[in-house]
Amino acid sequence: MTLIQWFIFFAVVQLVHFAGTWRLYQKAGKKWWQALIPVYNAIILMDIIRRPRWWVVLLFIPVINLMMFPVVWIETLRSFGKNSPLDTALGLLTFGVYTYTINYSDKVSYQADRSLQPRTAFGEWINAMLFAIIAATLVHNYFIQPYIIPTGSLEKTLMIGDFLFVSKFHYGARTPTTAVAFPMVHDTLPVVGTKSYIDFPQLPYFRLPGFQKIERNEIVVFSWPADTVRRFFVREKGVRKPIDKKSNYVKRCVGIPGDTLQIIDGFVHIDGKQTDLPERAKTQYIHYGYNKKGVSSRMLQKIGVKDFVRKYRIENITQERYDAILPYIHGRLNNDLDNFIVITPPAGIPSKVVAQQGLRISELLETKKELTLTIAEANELRNKSLFDSLVRKVNSRQTPNTSLFPNALPYAWNEDNFGPIVLPKAGTTITLTPENLPLYKRIIREYEGNSLALQQGQIIVNDQPTDQYTFTQDYYWMMGDNRHKSEDSRYWGFVPENHIVGKPVFIWFSIEGINDGIRNWRIRWDRIMTTVKGEGKPISFFPYFMVVVVLWQIVSFIRKRKNTTA
Repeated sequence: MTLIQWFIFFAVVQLVHFAGTWRLYQKAGKKWWQALIPVYNAIILMDIIRRPRWWVVLLFIPVINLMMFPVVWIETLRSFGKNSPLDTALGLLTFGVYTYTINYSDKVSYQADRSLQPRTAFGEWINAMLFAIIAATLVHNYFIQPYIIPTGSLEKTLMIGDFLFVSKFHYGARTPTTAVAFPMVHDTLPVVGTKSYIDFPQLPYFRLPGFQKIERNEIVVFSWPADTVRRFFVREKGVRKPIDKKSNYVKRCVGIPGDTLQIIDGFVHIDGKQTDLPERAKTQYIHYGYNKKGVSSRMLQKIGVKDFVRKYRIENITQERYDAILPYIHGRLNNDLDNFIVITPPAGIPSKVVAQQGLRISELLETKKELTLTIAEANELRNKSLFDSLVRKVNSRQTPNTSLFPNALPYAWNEDNFGPIVLPKAGTTITLTPENLPLYKRIIREYEGNSLALQQGQIIVNDQPTDQYTFTQDYYWMMGDNRHKSEDSRYWGFVPENHIVGKPVFIWFSIEGINDGIRNWRIRWDRIMTTVKGEGKPISFFPYFMVVVVLWQIVSFIRKRKNTTA
């Protein structure tokens, strides 16, 4: 909806409110015209229902107001003696229109001295629950949002199974654009699995003031610009989602507006200089370890290498046995029942499962092993006798393709050699050509809402021929630290400023094996209550927190004992 459409909608709502309440204002000793003035009418209504005036603020906060409107409807009915369960049901089912019946009725009067306390324990419980949800939604939308790391694109920096607190206020909270949505969930209702929001109406984009800008190489949570799936990790027909309901991604912002970014042999360069990453950043690359005698998986595990795969040959596979090992494998290499080979993570197939199924199984001793390592880890491994050689993967082939951004020919960039590319900055003007148009066409059309066409070599923007374009917002470049196992800006391009969600600040819990079933969960105690940003090795504040809790319990016990003896 445009601003004009929203103004008309707001005016209609005010007229509907006036038509259904002006006599109620009079019955409560107010003036009829006070029901007509926007915002002021809400303040007067709070006085009538004897509720605090600060509730008015909640009526204008997206999503929060959806929970507050029913409360105000019911409070209005009760202020005029309509207290029965039927009155409450009619007030909710008619979306407040039931107030029209008491507004034009001469049989109701204002209850100035009504009790504000719930009449039953159940009513008190409902009140407490409702305002707890409102408070939690307010915090979730505008201050702090919990988030779980689902993939390994930032592995070793942020791990799969890390539970984060993401600050909304560092960069300025983005107000919801989806006006009607279920509180405290993202795009899908749990259990039911259906959409948690209604597409229409959509509010204009707005961001509250923050107290810092995104810094280069900070970790950022953002709405995935290319999101066309209704549910994360579920393959289905593509859909268009509102900005605030797109799937959330977390990556490192390696480029900020105005930067000239280039990736050379896997290393990011900004303005011609290789970027210096923070101390805690654990950038990883695929490496190939070679040993003509074979690379031992057990030896890799013994020296602490965790990111690799194992291959097993099973001689007596059946459908029943395959179903039994399915939770422990990544896939299979072939369908030959006499030479059936499966791929597993480093843990392999549990010996208990092997024994239960009577599997005749043997691990293949590979002479070439694919490993995911940091540069420092690779240098350390080279000093050991495990490999004849250890080589970092570098894709030097530059063949025209549509797999990587800008997903158009004749661009021939790849994951290790990419660019150079200039990140757009709000207010800057560029010269458009048919050659560079693929870089910016999504920005012009999708992110900044213009029409765009290319006719006989002439670029048409909003039905006007032009060779210039001025950007209206900032754009960022996001990449995972796991360079060869990250779907990031190299594949779908720029991240607009209006897609920024927040800044991860704190890991409050961490579970290893979170995707392997609850029986395989292992708590990473050293990561609980650690900060995301900082120098040196992360330090867990959990022991200090437990000390404070114990001391508090001791103090509370002593106070209670003193009060009892007194």
